[in-house]
Amino acid sequence: MKKLLLALLQKYFDQITEIWAARLVPLLGEKLSESQLRTFAESSLDSIIKIIETNDYKTADQYLIDIYTLFSNANLHLLEISQLFSQGRFAILNFIEIEAAKETDPVILLGFFDELIEQLYARYGVLHQDTKMKELEWDRDRLARKLEFDQQYLKSILSNSDQAIMVVDKDENFIAWNKGAENIFGYTEQEILGKPSVTLFPEGEQFRKELENIIEETKRNGRISFVETTRKKKSGELLTVRLSVNRLPSKNSEYVGRMVIIKDHTEFKKLQAQIDQSEKLAVIGQLAAGVAHEIGNPLTSISSLVQILQRRSQDSFMSEQLVNIKENIDRITRIVRELVDFSRPPSYETTQQDITDIIKTAIGIVKYDKRVRKVKFETDLEKILPNVVIAADQLLQVFINILINALDAIQGNGNISIISYYDHNNVFIEITDNGCGMDEATIEKIFDPFFTTKEVGKGTGLGLSVSYGIINRFNGEIKAKSKLNEGSTFIISLPIAENYKEN
Repeated sequence: MKKLLLALLQKYFDQITEIWAARLVPLLGEKLSESQLRTFAESSLDSIIKIIETNDYKTADQYLIDIYTLFSNANLHLLEISQLFSQGRFAILNFIEIEAAKETDPVILLGFFDELIEQLYARYGVLHQDTKMKELEWDRDRLARKLEFDQQYLKSILSNSDQAIMVVDKDENFIAWNKGAENIFGYTEQEILGKPSVTLFPEGEQFRKELENIIEETKRNGRISFVETTRKKKSGELLTVRLSVNRLPSKNSEYVGRMVIIKDHTEFKKLQAQIDQSEKLAVIGQLAAGVAHEIGNPLTSISSLVQILQRRSQDSFMSEQLVNIKENIDRITRIVRELVDFSRPPSYETTQQDITDIIKTAIGIVKYDKRVRKVKFETDLEKILPNVVIAADQLLQVFINILINALDAIQGNGNISIISYYDHNNVFIEITDNGCGMDEATIEKIFDPFFTTKEVGKGTGLGLSVSYGIINRFNGEIKAKSKLNEGSTFIISLPIAENYKEN
């Protein structure tokens, strides 16, 4: 078997590499040049020949290192690399049928060639995983060092009184205000002195009770250490802060006021969230790559065999069934590809594009959810929309977040409609469900971080707040309309490209 395959590869070496390279151009011609694709095909076939001659896969190690460098520079993920290898099966298929039919079953010979390709790709996968793990460890160490540096930086600010230091009297009016407070909140000393302490508090019953608790706790214990909460700047922007409170000394032990030290904790929280998200995406990416390899390569082999059977079958019923099998193989391949694409870290590079394909991709991903069997998706998408300036991965995340919330609202049984349209200034997308709906109090809070109506453990309260931030970053708006028991509509508007202004 080895001799037969070796003779075939050597005899048709040029033709096989030519076909192999030609099949790769439509797939990855945008990322690799024709010359690079041809070199890959030649090197791969040459390595396979050496493996057959020596019966030793170690002879391919240098070749794998070389192509890993090439693929890394081209930013290829494992699913794309798997496609590069798998096309070799199709390149050799005709020659196997021509030469091998006289001496052995072509299916057996193709299976032997498949094993060689599989083992070669497996060794590449090990090299890829080892390298990525080392890169991940380096990134984690770098982020940990940055986090430690930021913590030391915050301590330095506190010791140098660059934090907000203020004094509130017993009547809850500001009587002292330092430069750090001015820098953080935007109020000058002249503007704030004499103003009530609630000037820095956001609206709401929650913060009224928080102030009462601070006063009571300070009177009772004399101090409060590092409470994380929210405060409001002069501009109205909300800040995540950590505050410590100390009771002011007095001769007769009466409560005469308190000193408050506040430090802006917003950047710290963002950095921590970035580290957590980075680790999650790294794990998901590794898992998705493994799924792509374990499912994708066997599917390619099955697809090759189906094509051979299709060519040989004279039975019309059998031919119809083989077509059905091929269609289902292609569907599974698309699912694996979308899983890998979605698990990759989001791109922050913006481009001008029509968002219709992004909407369709989001719907396609959500349709894989097990809850959609009784869900009817209705779409009315404008055929040609004006281009908008967005990062596709981030906008895809927004659509998926809203669609998943709609699935939760209808509990897997109902209608979800998606429409798109535009005017002279903006492109609009409306996503509507006929689910449980929301009252006005809930609508006011749905874009707040960590606010959720789901049971504990079933929602983080971050989906819509992240979506709000993404749309805002692209100079757009996201709004919600809803009534209890009548459903909800989310309206996203994005400026068309000619009206876009960089934030």
